[in-house]
Amino acid sequence: MRIPLFFILLFSVSLLFAEQENCITCHKDITPGIVNDWQLSQHAKNDVTCSTCHGGKHTNAKDVSYVEIPTPETCANCHEDQVAQYKKGKHAMAWAAMKAMPTIHHQPIGLTEGMKGCGGCHKLGLKTEEEIKQLKKEGAGFGVASCDACHTRHTFSKKEAQQPQACQTCHMGFDHPQWEMYSSSKHGVRALLKQTGQIHESASAPTCQDCHMSEGNHEVRTAWGFLAVRTNGLAPYPGEDEEWWIDRVTILQALGVLSPEGKPTARLDVVAKADVARLSKEAFDKERQKMIEICAQCHSKNFAKAELAKGDQLIREGDKLLAEAIRIVADLYKDGILKQQEGQTGNFPDLLTFHDAPTTIEQTLFEMHLKHRMRLFQGAFHNNPDYSLWYGWSEMIRDLSEIKEKAAELRQQQAKK
Repeated sequence: MRIPLFFILLFSVSLLFAEQENCITCHKDITPGIVNDWQLSQHAKNDVTCSTCHGGKHTNAKDVSYVEIPTPETCANCHEDQVAQYKKGKHAMAWAAMKAMPTIHHQPIGLTEGMKGCGGCHKLGLKTEEEIKQLKKEGAGFGVASCDACHTRHTFSKKEAQQPQACQTCHMGFDHPQWEMYSSSKHGVRALLKQTGQIHESASAPTCQDCHMSEGNHEVRTAWGFLAVRTNGLAPYPGEDEEWWIDRVTILQALGVLSPEGKPTARLDVVAKADVARLSKEAFDKERQKMIEICAQCHSKNFAKAELAKGDQLIREGDKLLAEAIRIVADLYKDGILKQQEGQTGNFPDLLTFHDAPTTIEQTLFEMHLKHRMRLFQGAFHNNPDYSLWYGWSEMIRDLSEIKEKAAELRQQQAKK
């Protein structure tokens, strides 16, 4: 006897409903917050059940290990375009970028794979299946979905992810203080006033997402990538200031992207593969033009171009200070006054390994590069004069003075030996 299709479908829906009710019945007692958040979500309203994301193998308290933890591929089953965009952007490289840092493995595992330090934000990046298995084995197998870094589980709210505060968790602090810059800029102040109803809801008040995720594009790319250094290195871009190019080569050598002879290294291959930097003038101009078009929604294009050019100019000025500091430290290596660490080549410092540098002069150089130089130009691009001047430029001047003084002291001590 053939069973009508209608009854087969009805039976299947009934099973799904019963399964979902079982999840809710247990988890209302075990994790009531999760159940409440899911019930508030668009997932619940569209019959995206627990098993849709977590599989159906976990049915009781004894088989919790069978729960499937969602990955971006899980989200892509319904949100294919957004996941594809995300995979082409810099957020997708966050985990790989952290793991590629030479000194990351010197940190306690709780800060990295345990996600209580760098890993807490860099977990946003894509991970291999092997990495996910290892994280689960070590007891840190949650938070591998990436999307839930902004669309907090289990509401996965689009509205929440569109608010500037969604970016605050990661983009604040030591070398990521964009939130502080933005929130106290005129852009940020107006956005917060708009949220509280102090200005009209249709007033111009750009959020982080308006500028960096225009029209919902999840790539999140900017013209300046890889610590705001252009990595062509072999020759100036057409029309570029040659002095700036020379300074930039020095910085790239100190980052290990160029060899002491100025030739590309394996690290440049990593940068190119990850697509975290614009390696040609055309690639840079493409991203810059995108931003000009975004700015032009509120400003004239001439104004936008001029403001962005000011940020470029501050990078140039900061590079001049940083390159001078690098050369001072390089001379100390050359003269045997400072001892080079494993992996350093030629006489150049390796700024990517200076997170736990052994001397104060090297630590000062590290902060000058990763902290104060970043504040100089990021403050400009985020329209925050205070950050550009006091936390950026002024601190870089102080850093260079300290490096010069410390270098003189070290040379005097060496002369007395």
